Amino acid sequence: MLTGLGLSVAAEAVYRAMLLHPDAGVTGIAEAVDAPEGEVRDALDELSELALVRAPADASGRLRVVSPDIGMEILMARRQSELAAEQQRLEASRASAARLISEYAELRPAAPHPGVEQLIGLDAVRDRLVSLTRDLREELLAFSPDAALTPSAIASSRPLNEQLLGRGVRMRTVYLGSVRNSRPSIAHANWLASLGGQVRTAASLPTRMLIVDRSTAVIPVSSDNTAAGAVVLTGPGMLTALCALFEGVWASAQPLGEAAARGPHGLTAQQALAIRLLAEGHTDDAVAKRLGVSPRTARRIANELMERLGARSRFEAGVRAAQRGWLPAEP
Repeated sequence: MLTGLGLSVAAEAVYRAMLLHPDAGVTGIAEAVDAPEGEVRDALDELSELALVRAPADASGRLRVVSPDIGMEILMARRQSELAAEQQRLEASRASAARLISEYAELRPAAPHPGVEQLIGLDAVRDRLVSLTRDLREELLAFSPDAALTPSAIASSRPLNEQLLGRGVRMRTVYLGSVRNSRPSIAHANWLASLGGQVRTAASLPTRMLIVDRSTAVIPVSSDNTAAGAVVLTGPGMLTALCALFEGVWASAQPLGEAAARGPHGLTAQQALAIRLLAEGHTDDAVAKRLGVSPRTARRIANELMERLGARSRFEAGVRAAQRGWLPAEP
């Protein structure tokens, strides 16, 4: 019954026997569960590691079983932490799927690879984007991990956006949630929506990416320096994976024109990601980079979450967040 919480069948049987016979020794427990004493001792070691039994306060030498209400809370918190770690690994894998191709192309720029074209320098990237958008016919998908849209960037992109939307191209873009704090960004999203474009926000994005007609993708070689160059991907297998990556992020993203949605615990996607990063021990600078905000804003978010949890340290905040079911966070 409790294997889903990380407890083995043998350990669960011993735990239940100890609840029914709290004064029984190893021999008595072995008789109650009809198992060898060696197996019972192994189960006791497992229960001890999970903090479901504890050393006695008296001199009896017998381990004392933790009550079910406390024990189940311990198991749930532990399992939630494991799920949070698994979710983090899944998110890292999704991001790596997009970066691996560009890194491989960077390592071997001179070798020809079917479906992979490398662009060196910002001018080459711009020229290729011009040709791709000129031939664009049906759909444009984009990840834009910018903390906010500058007025100059908005002004320079409007003519092309208007032209594409005017000829019936479907446009879907995912920005970082931090753009919600930018009035020019909100105004630009409303303008795009009035022409038929769609804009959503996510707490984090794996990389900058542009997908044209589901047949060509452009990804920067370096996320930290987009001017260094990019790779153009046309392989069917790679495009299928990248389109699936986009659709997964899009499905959980929030329309920019709406108020930031809150989960069952009253957390926005940004807050949920922040508490997960804090629980994993990330610094303010690392949290700020993932959220697309300043370190000062990251500290403010962390302090607000700690105050809400009643925690005096970030470690305690992570423990309390797991106990309340705040982890794992939504991607």
